[in-house]
Amino acid sequence: MTKETEIVCPPGQHEDEAALKQLASSALKIPLKNITALKILKRSIDARGRRVVYRMQVRVFMQEAYQPEVFTINYPNVQFARPVIIVGAGPAGLFAALQCIELGLKPIVIERGKDVKQRRRDLANINKQGLVNPESNYCFGEGGAGTYSDGKLYTRSTKRGDVNQVLKMFVAHGAAEDILIDARPHIGTNKLPQIITAMRETVLNAGGEIMFDTKVTQLLVDFGKIKGVKTSAGEKMMSDAVILATGHSARDVFEMLHSQNILIEAKPFALGVRIEHPQEIIDRAQYHCELRGPDLPPSYYSLVEQVDNRGVFSFCMCPGGIIAPCSTEAGEIVVNGWSPSKRNNPFANSGTVVQINLEDVAGNDNDPFKMLNFQKQVEQAAFVAGGGNLVAPGQRMVDFVKNRLSSDLPVNSYLPGTKSVELKEVLPGWINERLRKALPVFGKKMKGYYTNEAILVGVESRTSSPVKIPRDRETLQHPQVTGLFPCGEGAGYAGGIISAAIDGINCATAALKILS
Repeated sequence: MTKETEIVCPPGQHEDEAALKQLASSALKIPLKNITALKILKRSIDARGRRVVYRMQVRVFMQEAYQPEVFTINYPNVQFARPVIIVGAGPAGLFAALQCIELGLKPIVIERGKDVKQRRRDLANINKQGLVNPESNYCFGEGGAGTYSDGKLYTRSTKRGDVNQVLKMFVAHGAAEDILIDARPHIGTNKLPQIITAMRETVLNAGGEIMFDTKVTQLLVDFGKIKGVKTSAGEKMMSDAVILATGHSARDVFEMLHSQNILIEAKPFALGVRIEHPQEIIDRAQYHCELRGPDLPPSYYSLVEQVDNRGVFSFCMCPGGIIAPCSTEAGEIVVNGWSPSKRNNPFANSGTVVQINLEDVAGNDNDPFKMLNFQKQVEQAAFVAGGGNLVAPGQRMVDFVKNRLSSDLPVNSYLPGTKSVELKEVLPGWINERLRKALPVFGKKMKGYYTNEAILVGVESRTSSPVKIPRDRETLQHPQVTGLFPCGEGAGYAGGIISAAIDGINCATAALKILS
C-alpha cells in the first residue's frame, strides 16, 4: 500500500532517510514501523519566510517493497526505414532523432558544427584569444547552445508535451536522477557533453546517421513539397520530411529560406545585458543569512518589472556561474551564462533584458530581417566599444544608473576581459533608460541587488530568435512547403532545452503522419 503526502524539513535533513520517514509518519499519522520505503517525487526550497526549508512531495510505501525505476533504452533498428532529415543537432534536433527511432523512422542528422569533443578547442580559442569559428562555437555544434551554456531544465512549457519524458531520456543517458524531482532541475555544463555523446551513440546504434561539419545550403522543393536538402559540398540528400532545427543564431538559414522565397517573419525578442554579482550577495538576500550553509545550494533569483509599457526581466539565471562569449561571427559581442553541476563558482549572473516589439524598431514591419538587423547593430556596437578580441563593454551597476563611467570594474568571470564603458554608448536609448529605471526597483525587491559590486556586461542579445519561420498549428508544417517542419528556438517555437526537446518530439511525430 502507498500514500502520498507533503513534508517540510530544515536543510540538513533533506537527505536523511530516517528523518524523512519520521516526518512522513507524523504527516500521515501512521506508525513509523509500518513505513518500509519512501520515494521523493518533487523537491523544492522555500525561502519565503525567515526560516529556509525544503518542501517535498513523497510517496510512502507501507509494508510493501519499493522497486526503483530502471531507465533503459531499447530502440528498434531503423537503418533501412524511411528517412527523416533533421537539420541541427541541438536539443530539438537530437530529441527529434530519438523520437524518429522510437516511431520506426530513420533520422539523418546534419550538423554544421563539430562533435562535443572537437568543439572544446574552438571554445578555448574564443575564451583565450578572442577568435570566433563561425561554424563551431558556443551556439553551433553537437548539442547546440545548451551543451556549453548550463543545462537548465526548468520550463513553463508543460502544455506542449511530456516534460518527464524528456527528463527521463536525459537520465537514461547519464544525467543524475535528481533532475526528476528538483523544482528547478539542472545538469551542468561539465556533465552535458558526456550525456550528448551518449545520445549520439544511441542514434547511431539504432541505425540513424549523424553528419558533422556539414552545412545545408539549399532546401530541395518541388511544386510546394520538400524533397530533400543540398549541402555545401554539393551533395543532395533526399527525404519527404525535413525537420529544420537550426537554433536562434543560424542567420544564414534565414537568408537561405528568404532567397528561396520561403516565408519567414520578423519576430519580437528581448535584449539587454548580463549582470553578475558575487554569489554571496544573492545568497544573503534569498536565504536571509550572512553565510550560506553547506546544506543549501547557491541561490537563484527571478525578477520582472513593467517599465514604460515594456517588460524588463531577468533571464537564464546562473548561480555559481560564468559569463561566456557566445558570438557566432567576427566583429560582434554576445554574452550568455553557464554553470557547472556543483555551481561552485564565486559569482552569480543573469541576463537582464528589455522586451522589444516590432514597433520599437525603425523600418518596415514586413521586412523579415528588421529585428535581426537591429540585433546585429547592437552586437557590433558592443564589439567596437570593447576594442576587439571579444573584450566586452562593462559598467558597475550604480554607475550605470547614475550615468557615470566606472573608474574600474570588479573582478568578474568573463574570460576575454571587460573594458569600462558607458553602456549608453552601446544600448539604444529606450532600452538603456528602461534598464536604468528597473535596476533600483529590483534592488527594493531583493535586498543587496542594487550595488556597485555588480557589473553589467554587454550585450545579452540572443534571448530568442528575432525571426520566426511560420508553420501550421495542427500539422507543424510550413504553410508553403509540405514536409518542412520548422522546429525549436530557431523557428520561434521554444525557449530553452526542455521546450526545444518537446518541440523536436512533436515535429518527429508530425513527420510520421505524412510518411505513413
